[in-house]
Amino acid sequence: MAQIAVMGAGIFGLASAWALARRGARVRVIEAVRVGAGSSGGVVGALAPHVPEQWNAKKAFQFDSLMMAEDFWRAVAQAGGHDPGYARLGRVQPLADDAAVARARERAESARTLWQGRAAWSVVSAQAVTGLRVASPTGLVVHDTLSARMSPRGASAALVSALATRGVSVEQGTVPPPGWTVLWATGAQGLADLGADLQRSMGNGVKGQAALLAGDWRHSPQVFVDGLHIVPHGDGTVAIGSTSERSYDAPDTTDAQLDLLLDRVRVACPDLAGAKVLERWAGVRPRSPSRAPMLGAWPGRDGHFVLNGGFKIGFGMAPKLAELAADLLLEGEAAIPDGFRVTDNLR
Repeated sequence: MAQIAVMGAGIFGLASAWALARRGARVRVIEAVRVGAGSSGGVVGALAPHVPEQWNAKKAFQFDSLMMAEDFWRAVAQAGGHDPGYARLGRVQPLADDAAVARARERAESARTLWQGRAAWSVVSAQAVTGLRVASPTGLVVHDTLSARMSPRGASAALVSALATRGVSVEQGTVPPPGWTVLWATGAQGLADLGADLQRSMGNGVKGQAALLAGDWRHSPQVFVDGLHIVPHGDGTVAIGSTSERSYDAPDTTDAQLDLLLDRVRVACPDLAGAKVLERWAGVRPRSPSRAPMLGAWPGRDGHFVLNGGFKIGFGMAPKLAELAADLLLEGEAAIPDGFRVTDNLR
């Protein structure tokens, strides 16, 4: 039986531990702070695809992972009895002008092929989609049926419960057991540790700020407007986010930048104009040099592997990345796409 220590109890660590345990490995999850201590403890939970154009390995991988998500999270929920908050309800994007409408219609044609008929990208009237009302200068919106929502904290709790049925608990610590194969899924700090060991930059943390509002729009598609995510959740809340800050003084505090997001959401979605702010959140997301997730052997450390760099798409990528990590650690090989390997970030 393989013995694997997963360092880090964020989404990548927990999802990989679940995939490994389901395949019969003996797994220990070791976390320095707490479950979801980094960006996996946030509130937004937007599982949204890249635009269906200029197709590449990263976009194809993300599409496959998003298509895996429903079965993945259903299995997690059934195993542990905890709801991860997953629902594939789609997404609405207002179209600002005629040029945006033309681009969106071109993408609709591309989606018919690239999304293999398993999801749609359509240009429709803003009134044609039920749910949160959105302000659209053209009266038109993109409505895609691929986007889904996820409760980040609910997903982490669901994985912890599912792992417990396999005899795996989350232990406090920072040092892996001697002689075990190790998977390092330690977020922004892990990128810094990897870079220090290799004496080169292996990525950085990007701060994000988000908020949780009161409002029961659980059956509404999420909204994406000018970089702002508005995600209704199943517990009677709506998450909004997020900023992307390369330079910051405090990684876990909110400020006027979040106030600006709140002002924008009240204009973009009139239904949320008077919504009470329940929580303000800030955290640091790990971003690799290639901007893609990073998976592979830790150079120079036999038996040590890295899974990191989820940045804004970690929850959407987690189901397929977890399976690839299990392939790599248990079978010795995996179909890791170009740009996703640790060595790709050394070039």
